Amino acid sequence: MTAKQSVHKRPSMFDVAKLAGVSHQTVSRVINNSPDVSDATREKVQQAIATLGYRPSNSARALASRRSRTIGLIAGGMKFYGPLSTISSIESVARHHGLFLSVMMVHEALCSQSEFENLCGTFNEQNVDAFIMLTPTDVMFEDSCYTRISQPRVIATSTHGELSVNEGLRLIHPGDRGRTRIVGIDQWGAMSDIVNLLAEYGHRRTLYFAGPQEWRDARTRLDAWVSLTRAKSISSVTVRCSTWDASEAYGRMNHILDAIGSQGGELPTAVVAANDNQALGVARACYEHGVNIPRDISLVGYDDMPGMDSVIPPLTTVQPDFEALGTAVMRQVLHLLGESDEVSLPVTAHGVGLVPAKVIRRKSLGPASGR
Repeated sequence: MTAKQSVHKRPSMFDVAKLAGVSHQTVSRVINNSPDVSDATREKVQQAIATLGYRPSNSARALASRRSRTIGLIAGGMKFYGPLSTISSIESVARHHGLFLSVMMVHEALCSQSEFENLCGTFNEQNVDAFIMLTPTDVMFEDSCYTRISQPRVIATSTHGELSVNEGLRLIHPGDRGRTRIVGIDQWGAMSDIVNLLAEYGHRRTLYFAGPQEWRDARTRLDAWVSLTRAKSISSVTVRCSTWDASEAYGRMNHILDAIGSQGGELPTAVVAANDNQALGVARACYEHGVNIPRDISLVGYDDMPGMDSVIPPLTTVQPDFEALGTAVMRQVLHLLGESDEVSLPVTAHGVGLVPAKVIRRKSLGPASGR
């Protein structure tokens, strides 16, 4: 070996052991955070690692710990703000704990059971230590529960859907249920806050733009809206949309405003949309019909997407804590892997540990017209 080649040789565990004056087995124990090393020895090894710029091989660590340090994540809804924000948080926490996140994306509405099982099989070939499953739709939630895997799984989904959480849990093999956790956003609580605000402002005649019902988020928000407005004696008409798109909400609101104008009906005093895109479509239709927000109609969205504080008027909306959701998912993974204590979330409902979502008040919400 030439001197030049020697300069560029990657330092090995044996080099670290020689510099620190310990065995390579001791270096391995330090790298894998074994408690069977004295503080003084641990410090010597860490100093040697820093001096040499040594980076442990993932394959070597896997052999030593019998773990790949890899988490397999299957995600739907990749075109949307919420899932992307959650994945970003999951990856950040995983990296902080020395874990690698391997991600596979699927179409949330078209993912079949066989495709889901094939994805899990591919992850098994990578020897993943655990699975994370972001399942925004009923079909994905069912797939995530029905698929048989031996590793821990953490499912992120909503509390309501065509398939209830309890029904989903019954699909999981009894021997695997103890290694399964389900987490989500407290959407029912957020919708309760919205309804209370509307009642406070005197709104009694409302429209609700519902999202596509194969999405569990949409189903949860609609079920909450219907139940909570009925309890507050708020009259509501539901406008069912097949997509989350602003264009569909815009077209439907145009039709409603045209019908009110031609037939002499009354405007609703408030419109609540199941996401911010729909709220933007509603706002455009109102603007084109000369309907002022919030003087004539108040408007509320959901998701607090970037820029919602800069539309005219700034949009009142729900801000789910997607960062906290990603953190909660990873904390559950770490607990199931035996690397952290039991996780306690602020709210649990229908078997789902929930993280908060808060209403952000802006100028699109005001007192009911004629109040």
